[in-house]
Amino acid sequence: MNGGPTVIRTPTVEKSNAELTAALRTNFLAAQEAVEEIRPASNDGPTSCSTASRRPPLLAWTDRRDNVLYVPSVDWSLSGVAEERSQYDITVKLFYLPGVPPSRRHAHMREAISLVLRELKVSSIDLLIVSFPGVAFDAECEDGKVKSVGSGGYESAMTANGKVDGEVEDIQTMVKTWRTLETMHGEGLIGQLGVAEFGSQRLKEFLQHTHARPSVDQINVRDCCVVPRPLITFAKREGIELLTHNDCTNILPRGTLRELLGSGEKGAGVLVTDDDPAEDGLRGEVEPQWVVKYTAVVKDRGVVENKGYFAMALLVKEQRENGVP
Repeated sequence: MNGGPTVIRTPTVEKSNAELTAALRTNFLAAQEAVEEIRPASNDGPTSCSTASRRPPLLAWTDRRDNVLYVPSVDWSLSGVAEERSQYDITVKLFYLPGVPPSRRHAHMREAISLVLRELKVSSIDLLIVSFPGVAFDAECEDGKVKSVGSGGYESAMTANGKVDGEVEDIQTMVKTWRTLETMHGEGLIGQLGVAEFGSQRLKEFLQHTHARPSVDQINVRDCCVVPRPLITFAKREGIELLTHNDCTNILPRGTLRELLGSGEKGAGVLVTDDDPAEDGLRGEVEPQWVVKYTAVVKDRGVVENKGYFAMALLVKEQRENGVP
């Protein structure tokens, strides 16, 4: 992907948070059914078997390696792209989530990219886009004004329903994160770098501190059909390609993950409460750390061959990080 003035709009599809939630739930259920210990409830009448009692043991469909629990277990022998690496454009988007200390990002970035490379069986990706927590593009702020939230701060991000989703960190904190990306770029692991939700003012200041400049700025215009002229002009001048997307910045809220992993009817039974009879479930609170989305597109056909997510969460009680592929 070459930098340029073009605004490339992606087709309107299911929002990434809904897509991620559905994918995780489907994967959990498929893995549980694969061990042949779950028997679907009969539709002929009531049954005395609860959902929890029909779940297989946790370690029958997950995999614990050292201090990491993979949910569900991953058979790496079945992964990989079908053709030669040169036939693909591989794009990865890494979502840093609210409430996670920036000091963890160096390790998190390495972990996320390592999982994608292993899943696709490749040695590099073409484009990595990073989404900083709380940052949301606001077309109305493209008049050169920036709302201050404190020393070195920028405007609070607005969610799709207009609610504030936390304060945006200062540029210097973002630049520290970017340094790790630049290192991985120099190592040949990443071809091009990109940012998400940067307006022209934030982008202008950010560029002053970068060595490997972002070649892409991915924005969510939500209900606005027109990308603001100041951003188009600035991106054209700086050789930055503008892409639109339909992602949420906080793609995996804590409550959503708790429901997915919990012992309720829609949960996978990974997390249990203290009064739950299950003996092999995890007890504690989960804190989502990051989510990574990857897409492998066959260049000459424009077909998405491989697409998926990895997510990482911290189990607070045991102080362990548990991967949720």
